[in-house]
Amino acid sequence: MLDIKMIRQNTAEVKERLATRGVKGATIDELLAKDKLRRDLLVEAENLKMQRNTVSEAIAQAKRNKEDASQQIAQMREVGGKIKGLDEKINEVNEIVYDMAARIPNLPNPQIPVGEDEEANVENYKVGTPREFSFEPKAHWDIGEDLGILDFKRGAKVSGARFVYYKGLGARLERALYNFMLDEHAKEGYTEMITPYLVNDDSMYGTGQFPKFKEDVYQMRGESMTLIPTAEVPLTNYYRDEVIPSEELPVNFTALSPCFRSEAGSAGRDTRGLIRMHQFHKVEMVKYTKPEQSYEELEKMTKNAGNIMEKLGLPYHVITLSTGDMGFSAAKTYDLEVWMPAQNTYREISSCSNCEDFQARRAHIQYRDENGKLQFVHTLNGSGLAVGRTLAAILENYQNEDGSVTIPEVLRPYMGGLDKITK
Repeated sequence: MLDIKMIRQNTAEVKERLATRGVKGATIDELLAKDKLRRDLLVEAENLKMQRNTVSEAIAQAKRNKEDASQQIAQMREVGGKIKGLDEKINEVNEIVYDMAARIPNLPNPQIPVGEDEEANVENYKVGTPREFSFEPKAHWDIGEDLGILDFKRGAKVSGARFVYYKGLGARLERALYNFMLDEHAKEGYTEMITPYLVNDDSMYGTGQFPKFKEDVYQMRGESMTLIPTAEVPLTNYYRDEVIPSEELPVNFTALSPCFRSEAGSAGRDTRGLIRMHQFHKVEMVKYTKPEQSYEELEKMTKNAGNIMEKLGLPYHVITLSTGDMGFSAAKTYDLEVWMPAQNTYREISSCSNCEDFQARRAHIQYRDENGKLQFVHTLNGSGLAVGRTLAAILENYQNEDGSVTIPEVLRPYMGGLDKITK
């Protein structure tokens, strides 16, 4: 959430930067109008409370002097009634202001590319060279079904579209991947966590999924509980409403979790394969930092995600997302996209974002600076990696003409020494 005081003091700049994210200037004007009404009501209420204090003193003095105080008592009751009415109005306007502010995205970093969508994204660098095949490479869903390690048909029968069974060595390869990822992140100083998979509404508000994106998640009927769309939610809310000791920053967490997404609005996109599922595993990275550390830590996090792909021998590139393609809470985002031979293109496998203090304001996560003053931390999150998409990339990049798939060398210890998956 943006600081309302900052918006008041820098209205023109805020409008200009948010316009690149599709936010109309009238939205900011409406928010500021409600904020002014709230502040005016607070001043009026404060003046009435001062008046009530004065009248209370006059009543006490009259009683000490054994004088008639009925007029003052009537006046105090009238003032008290006005204060009660104003307090109710203030609470009502407060809720309106909070709801309006909670729907406004983060300010984009001034240095990122401006554009409406992914067409304005900028490639930063490539790592690895796509393999040249002596045969026509097959899509990962065909490879997985031919090898008997992925079963989309029965996944659809049991749960519906965009669900899958991993079977035999497919399940073991998935397990090998996320154990490898967690081990690598632990080496880089991340604390491994096992988080709750259900979170309350406050947690979803804290990271920015609520109130704007409720249609994108699965909620428990009759309860204010939501299946997590990513471990970012429970990891970022770990310190909600707390003050982190300054000497502990930066804090680095990693966790494997299932992720549940309704994929609202994605009808017709990636209907086959593991790219866009309703349920999938992901290894998440989350950082809490001081403001001056956060962009250095974003670079480190991006390298941590890239390190996984480099050790797996998967070609990828890193792009900076444009203002129109970034997530709601992000100020700057790098996407890492892995090469998928069957599609002859790169596909997203990780997003690493610096949210600056946007989430920390919503979740009230602070630390004390060198002067002892409370400040909001900066929060960062990134995929390290989306496990199913990584498995898909391995099947396509390591496929052989006879239909088998070679297992990347770093995963073989996790696969009991197995070096190839065959029919």
